[in-house]
Amino acid sequence: MKQHRLIQWLLLVIIFISAGCNGQNRSDKPDKEGTRADHSKLVIPFLLDNDLSPVYNSPSSITRAIIEDRTGMIWFATFEGIIKYDGSSFTNVTKGISTSRFFSVIEDSKGQLWFGSIGSGVFRYDGSAFQNFTTTDGLINDEIVCIYEDKIGNIWFGANGGVSMYDGKSFRNFIMDGDTIIEDRSGKTITAFQRPVNEVNSIVEDKAGKLWFGTRGNTFIYDGKTFNRVIQMGRPFINIRSIIQDKRGLIWLGGNDGLWRYDGITFNNITKNFVGYIYEGKNGNIWTSSESTNGWALSCYDFMSLDNEHRVTEIKTGEGMFFGISDDSDGNIWSGTLDGIYRYDGNTFDDFKR
Repeated sequence: MKQHRLIQWLLLVIIFISAGCNGQNRSDKPDKEGTRADHSKLVIPFLLDNDLSPVYNSPSSITRAIIEDRTGMIWFATFEGIIKYDGSSFTNVTKGISTSRFFSVIEDSKGQLWFGSIGSGVFRYDGSAFQNFTTTDGLINDEIVCIYEDKIGNIWFGANGGVSMYDGKSFRNFIMDGDTIIEDRSGKTITAFQRPVNEVNSIVEDKAGKLWFGTRGNTFIYDGKTFNRVIQMGRPFINIRSIIQDKRGLIWLGGNDGLWRYDGITFNNITKNFVGYIYEGKNGNIWTSSESTNGWALSCYDFMSLDNEHRVTEIKTGEGMFFGISDDSDGNIWSGTLDGIYRYDGNTFDDFKR
């Protein structure tokens, strides 16, 4: 490692010396257009500690969601657009397409990517072209917070005010109405956004085929006919930010009341700290972003201890907040923050935020 870093520093020294010499040799010579060339603003790309590849255009704003697609590309839903990482450089694929903030990204079973925005609806991307869906096309509204594909291929969009379901041809809309959600067949859309109470934050389908919806208000289970509130000890789960189903079929919920696990019969409280995001890694570990005594924490629950003491390690603390979490095919854990992203290889963090 020390030898590796020495090589990096030598490369940087060579670049600086070359830049300085070139600048001195050319500073008094006009360029082709007849004006003097300015070589004083040479940009030296930042070199990662564990990678000699230069990093260009990495996210520098709130990063809400992260996925790796089937080809190994990493996708980030950020407030500056949808950014793709190919292993060496970053590309903002929505630059010139939309100036909206992006909250969500998924890859569907057909290999198409879906991007949810705040203000411009949702975009479907096939790798070469975008198709934009908005309220004009039947979407419930243009603020899309989360996206989920169910087992039969329907795409669900969690929005402000309710949910839209897309079957590949048309939309079905479900509107939040007090303590329930009802289907609306009139074609009504919601243009007056009512954040944050009516925001649908997370959607997941359980092993029985029922859909769970976490909102800033109640949490609901949909059996295909009706939406029922999720109740624990006589109290509804309020302000659930993240719901997942793990490989064993257990449901995890995170929000105001902490982190909970449901085995189909009983809800078990894991921590009472506010939890904003939950992710199951490929090895079965459960990752969360949550409040802690040291500020905000990116934490890992060892899957070997999940049935007993729930052994947890705070991997990184002190950030303003952690958002989306995902792992890649190399075993790295990626996490979004208020101003960019981290990559964790199990020992050290690569900071792409600088």
